[in-house]
Amino acid sequence: MLGGFARWVAAALVLTLPLFGQADERADSPSLPTVSLCVLDGMVDAGSSAYLVDCVRRAQDAGHQALLLRLDTPGGELESTRAIVRAFLGARIPVLVWVGPSGARAGSAGVFITLSSHLAAMAPGTNIGAAHPVVGLTGQDPEEAGGKEMARKIENDAVAFVEAIAKQRGRNVEWAISAVRQSESVPAEKALALHVIEHLAPTQEAFLEWAHGRTVTVADTPVTLRTANAQIVELAPSLSQRVLHVLAQPAVVYILFLIAGLCIAVELTHPGLFAPGITGVVCLVLALLASSALPVRTGALVLLLLGVALLVAELFVTSGLLGATGTVLLVLGGVFLVDRFDASWFVDRPLRLPLHTVIPTAVFFAGAAVFLAFRAAETRRRPQLAGDVGLVGEMGQVLEAVSPSGGAVFVHGERWSALSSSPLPPGTRVVVRRVEGLTLFVDEVKP
Repeated sequence: MLGGFARWVAAALVLTLPLFGQADERADSPSLPTVSLCVLDGMVDAGSSAYLVDCVRRAQDAGHQALLLRLDTPGGELESTRAIVRAFLGARIPVLVWVGPSGARAGSAGVFITLSSHLAAMAPGTNIGAAHPVVGLTGQDPEEAGGKEMARKIENDAVAFVEAIAKQRGRNVEWAISAVRQSESVPAEKALALHVIEHLAPTQEAFLEWAHGRTVTVADTPVTLRTANAQIVELAPSLSQRVLHVLAQPAVVYILFLIAGLCIAVELTHPGLFAPGITGVVCLVLALLASSALPVRTGALVLLLLGVALLVAELFVTSGLLGATGTVLLVLGGVFLVDRFDASWFVDRPLRLPLHTVIPTAVFFAGAAVFLAFRAAETRRRPQLAGDVGLVGEMGQVLEAVSPSGGAVFVHGERWSALSSSPLPPGTRVVVRRVEGLTLFVDEVKP
C-alpha cells in the first residue's frame, strides 16, 4: 500500500511540476531535417523513465524526423524499463539508439532499451549485455536470495520480455536470451557481427549520416530516414524528472525519512514553530517520491519512525537508554530499508544502502538528540524567571507604608500590593519572599 501511494505521489509531482530547462524543439531552419536528442547517463529509474517517455511524445509533437537516444547505463528498475520499451515500440517516429561515447555500456536494462529501437549503433570501446535479473538492489542472484522457484519465475519473465522485443525488431533472439540467462556481454564489434546492433559509429553524427536513406517500419508503415546533416535538438529533462532521478538513491531516502520524522516530532512537541513542521512535510513528500523508484520495506520505515520517537522521548527523560535504543533502531531501519527480495531491478552491479552511510547518519541524529536533551535538562534545572515565581527574591522599594494590613511596593518596574510582618516606611528597600495572587509578601533588606 505504501509503494502504491508513493508511486501516486511520484506520478502527481512529475505531471504537475513545471518544465524547466527544456530546449526549444522547433527547427531553426525548415529546409533541414531535425532529430531530437535525449540522453540517458546513469541508472534507469522513475525519473529517467518519465524523461525518455516524455522525449518520445515531444519529438512526435514537434514533427521531428527521428529521436536519437545517447545511452550509457549499468541497468535499472524493471517497471521503468518496461515503460521506456513500450514508448519506443509504440513510437510514431523512428527511434535510434547510440551507445556511446567510447567507454559507455548498455548493461542489463540497457539491453532491453537498445533492442527496442528501430536502429542501434555502438561506439568502439563500448559493450552491451549482462541482463540477468538480480534481486532488489543488493546484486544477489535470485536463486541465492529466494530459492529456485523464484529464480525460475523471474528469469523466465525476463526472457519472455527480451525475446518479444528482439523478434519485433528483427534482431538476434538467441543472443538476447543468452544475455538474460547466461549474463552474456559482448563488445561493440561482436554485437554488430551477432546482429544485436546495425552499425559501429564513433560519434552520434556519424550514426545519423549512416542512417540517412534507410527504411524502417514505424507503426506498420515504411519510413525512409532523412538524417544526413540533420539539426540535433536536445530535449532536456524537466525539473521534476531531474529531481526524481537524483532522489532515487537509498541513502537519500534514508536521510529524508530521518529528517522528516525528527522535524515533525519537534513540531508536535513545540506547536506553533511552523518551520520544523513545514520542513518535515516537505522531506516526507520527497522521501515518498524517492521511495516510489526503490523497493522500500514498510517494516523498515516503522523501525525508523520508532527510532525517531525514542530519540524525541530522550529529550524529556534524559535517561540515555532511550537514545541508545533509538540509535540502534535507526541503524536497523537503514539496513533493512531496501527490500532484498524485490525482483524489480536489472543491474550489473550491487546498489544498496551501505553501513558507512547508515551508521554515521544514525549517530549524527542521535548525537543531536542527546545534545538537545542535555540542554533541555539544564533549562529545567534553572530557576523560573517568568511569572509569579519569577518575582521571588526580587528586590524593590516601598511606595506606601507597608504593614500586616497592606501597602504598596515598586518591584520589577511595576507597582504591587504588599504585606509585611512588621511596619515598613516609604523608601525602605525590600525583598520579595512569597507571592499570592497579586499580593507580594516582603521583608526589609538589612544593610
